[in-house]
Amino acid sequence: MKNFLQNVKRKYQIKSDLDFALIVTAFSLAGLNVSFTRPRIFQWLGISHSAWWVKTLAFLLLFFPLYQLSTLLYGSLLGQFSFFWERQKKLGRFLRRKLLRVGN
Repeated sequence: MKNFLQNVKRKYQIKSDLDFALIVTAFSLAGLNVSFTRPRIFQWLGISHSAWWVKTLAFLLLFFPLYQLSTLLYGSLLGQFSFFWERQKKLGRFLRRKLLRVGN
C-alpha cells in the first residue's frame, strides 16, 4: 500500500503526505457537495420522477461543472488550489480537443 501511495504522489507531483490527505479530502468534499445537492435540484427542476435519460443528461450538464467548481473551491480552502487548477486546465484542453474533433 505504501508503494502505491508513493507512486500516486510521484505521478501527480504531490510533495507530502499532508498534501495528499488534503487533496483526497477536497475530492471527498466535492463529491459530498454534489450528492447532497442533486436531489434538491432535481426536485426543484421537477425531474425527480423523469426518465433515466433526462436525469442523466441533467446530471452531466449541471453536476459535472458543479463538481469541477467544488474541487477548486475546496482545494482552495485547503491550500491546494494549484493542484486542482492544473487538473482543470488539463481537463479543459482534453475536452476542447474532443469537442473540436467531434465538430469536424
